[in-house]
Amino acid sequence: MSVTAVLAASPAAAAVPDEPFTLTILHNNDGESQLLGAPADPNFGGIARFVALARSLQAAATAAPNSGVVTLSSGDNYLAGPQFAASQAKGVPFYDSIGLDAVGYDALAIGNHEFDFGPDTLADFISGFDSGVPFLSSNLDVSAEPRLAELAEEGRIAPSTVVEEAGQRIGIVGATTPALASISSPRDVVVGQDVLGSVQKAVDELTADGVDKVVLISHLQSVGEDRQLIAQLRDVDVAIAGGGDELLANPGNPLVPGDAVSVDPTTGQPFGYPIQVADSTGRTVPVVTTAGDYKYIGRLTVTFDGDGAVTAVDPGSGPVRVSGVEADAVAPDPAVQADVVDPVTAFNADLAATVLAQSEVALEGRREPGVRTQETNLGNLLADALLDAGQDGAEEFGVTPPQVALQNGGGIRNNSLIPAGPVTELDTFSVAPFANFVAVVPDVPRAQFKELLENAVSQIPVADGRFAQVAGFRFTYDPAGAAQVTAEDGTVTTPGTRVTEVVLDDGTPIVTAGAVVEGPGVSVATNDFSARGGDVYPFRGLPFTSVGVSYQQALAAYIADDLAGAITAAAYPEAGSGRITAAG
Repeated sequence: MSVTAVLAASPAAAAVPDEPFTLTILHNNDGESQLLGAPADPNFGGIARFVALARSLQAAATAAPNSGVVTLSSGDNYLAGPQFAASQAKGVPFYDSIGLDAVGYDALAIGNHEFDFGPDTLADFISGFDSGVPFLSSNLDVSAEPRLAELAEEGRIAPSTVVEEAGQRIGIVGATTPALASISSPRDVVVGQDVLGSVQKAVDELTADGVDKVVLISHLQSVGEDRQLIAQLRDVDVAIAGGGDELLANPGNPLVPGDAVSVDPTTGQPFGYPIQVADSTGRTVPVVTTAGDYKYIGRLTVTFDGDGAVTAVDPGSGPVRVSGVEADAVAPDPAVQADVVDPVTAFNADLAATVLAQSEVALEGRREPGVRTQETNLGNLLADALLDAGQDGAEEFGVTPPQVALQNGGGIRNNSLIPAGPVTELDTFSVAPFANFVAVVPDVPRAQFKELLENAVSQIPVADGRFAQVAGFRFTYDPAGAAQVTAEDGTVTTPGTRVTEVVLDDGTPIVTAGAVVEGPGVSVATNDFSARGGDVYPFRGLPFTSVGVSYQQALAAYIADDLAGAITAAAYPEAGSGRITAAG
């Protein structure tokens, strides 16, 4: 891949050599296809308002002499769900691509969700940008994926880029979480595990070329990861984190109603904007991030001296909320409203108008407490749908009918309580949005099946995507037991002792008093993400067969057909049905 891609300078007053230079960095992360507005309050966010606000802030940032602006994204630029489904139905250019291209980014980091539909969808997404803006990651090797490799040859995917603003050269370096292969579907993309080495190499190449102002845009899953990384780096001047959805703000910064500033776990105090971190040489580096969903544009204004060192952070720096109401309301960009928001709204209205079932109970899909920490009735419903789809497709696809099903909690994405009443096609997309297909792993040895369950509960009490919702069996685990440790390749390095009892619905014991009961293997229905080892599930390359339906299709068909459109309190009680028991 090419190391840099040089972008044309934006109009601004020319810089005076050796005099202070003011750079405004506009940034966001984790937009995740929330094109229509913030999920909790659509009066805020929305890509049309976001574009209008970005353009206003860009113009203001270049009004003074010796000043410039760069606009950056730190990844997760789209996400599976009903709004991205509209993009997929439309085709290239995606609605997401059209909207984001209008923002005027100088560079975008590659996050983990960019690979949720595989490398070819990422190639489609990037190809839809007319501007030619580069997508950055210093620790990804895309050469084995033909379409991404072609984009890399064109400079559209690169480790770094250089942007010229007001006669000043600003280097931008990208990085992606090394956990990518276990939480998404990068296929033959090689994910470098030495993020520190990859980033420092890209930075050193820039500085060797005379670039003395360097910004890191990374998607490492939390601002804490960036703080640890910056402490080991040199010659990075500013870091923009992504993936954690943390909200940094200062007193007086208007926030979206319901939002609160994230708390620094090291101090117990709310984060300020920016966080100041000392690098490996003792130099202070400002680190920032924003909450996602296009609710905020981060605005960090820094002053560089003639040697390229940050000497000051403007006290007016902070998150700028994307508001459609109150004194700071911004009118939506009319072109983006017409070309993106209106058609996506119409697509989602059609989904919402299609009622598949009536539910007697509220369906629990929230992450915590919920699908990532405990059994829920929505988790049971989706696991039952996987089991049913696996059994229905077994004969056609020539595979042993599954006895049980596992659905990783991280694949249940609505993060809400669906109220009793109508369940629509839109709901099923919100619950099960990924390009995950129902897969059957036909002969899982019993000891390995226990390892799968140990992995599922290994992060408790932390809310983690690997926690499993299950069907076809019941199990008991002891949170006080030893947590299993599993390597990225599925090798169990530390056996777990949490899973104490496992019994199939037909009464067959699999684990008793923590010991595996000898007997034939278990046929497991799951999604192909988990079957490939996603969320570190230790299937370890066991052969599996996809039965030709996505997990969203399985859910929609199960509730509409198998349940005849009736989700009853008897079958899916709000407290769960006792499939998973935490001892004590």
